[in-house]
Amino acid sequence: MAVIPVAIAGAPYEVRVGTGLLVGLVDQCRGKLRKRRVPIITDANVHAAWGAVIENALHEGGHEAVWRILPPGEATKGWDQLAATLDWLLAEEVERGDHILALGGGVIGDLTGFAAAVLKRGCHFIQLPTTLLAQVDSSVGGKTAINTSAGKNLVGAFHQPSLVLADLAVLDTLPRRELLAGYAEVVKYGLLGDADFFAWCDANAAAMLAGDPALREYAVAHSVAAKARIVAEDERETTGARALLNLGHTFGHALEAQTGFSDHLLHGEAVALGMVLAARFSATRGLMPMASAEHIAAHLRALGMAADISGLSLNCDGRSLVAHMLHDKKMDAGTLPFVLLRGIGEAFLARDVALDDVAAFLDKELAR
Repeated sequence: MAVIPVAIAGAPYEVRVGTGLLVGLVDQCRGKLRKRRVPIITDANVHAAWGAVIENALHEGGHEAVWRILPPGEATKGWDQLAATLDWLLAEEVERGDHILALGGGVIGDLTGFAAAVLKRGCHFIQLPTTLLAQVDSSVGGKTAINTSAGKNLVGAFHQPSLVLADLAVLDTLPRRELLAGYAEVVKYGLLGDADFFAWCDANAAAMLAGDPALREYAVAHSVAAKARIVAEDERETTGARALLNLGHTFGHALEAQTGFSDHLLHGEAVALGMVLAARFSATRGLMPMASAEHIAAHLRALGMAADISGLSLNCDGRSLVAHMLHDKKMDAGTLPFVLLRGIGEAFLARDVALDDVAAFLDKELAR
């Protein structure tokens, strides 16, 4: 098991990466489960796959699982389910010293974390991420949020978990598409600041995705450690360091909005496309060689991922996609910073990007 500390001032915690952590849940959570009844928030798909494991683990440790099972999908991460979940937690008489378990991917982790942040002005929660994307990204760092009609993750709070248990066994039950979507957030750490890790991904991603256990542990632990360092430096995204984690997200969120935040385009798929777009746009500005941008695209294609937005059948133009970006939470004094690249492993925050230029660039990408 790899143990990665997240050194948040006043709220440090550990991310544990290994196989069998859910089976040993009570031991892993020792000192945190104060009552017999343990509230767990999950979705129907995850409950079908892992509900019995969790129930047995809690029962053997002298606890009882109390479930809130939500519909799977991005639509769950909204006002209605947040309100209903808060009412459920209140009915369960959850106290501020209790720990709520979030068993699922990014949607469940975000919704549960936000509910914990606002319930009684702040309750504890534990992340049990069941997707590769959640293990390497959304479960770490304390960003919690819901989506609204105005856009993705626009209502939320910074609220750190007490513990993250990334059980690699859950990856064996994921569909290939979900694994690939999560891989986008793995390779992101190489692209934004670690060219050596991108080279590792070039050499090992196919075997890692195919199930090699040692490679999977290394990929998840290395990604978590990279994020932990950045989050510890800039927890609330005030200095600019944490903003680099948004590589691919400004373009990606626009694509998600255009596709209605639906299964037509998973979040990780949108991020992968967004990173290719960020690289190509950087190349058109003379910041990096176009060959490097196409290397990124070729890497994703070789794994079976889309690397061109022209195949999405978006039925829109570049200006329509830019219009979605205007709702980005990173907007500052009417301008939108973009995470661009000076090369593989060299991301930076650009505050001088004209949205007209972005729209023109996207028109060309749509026509590829």
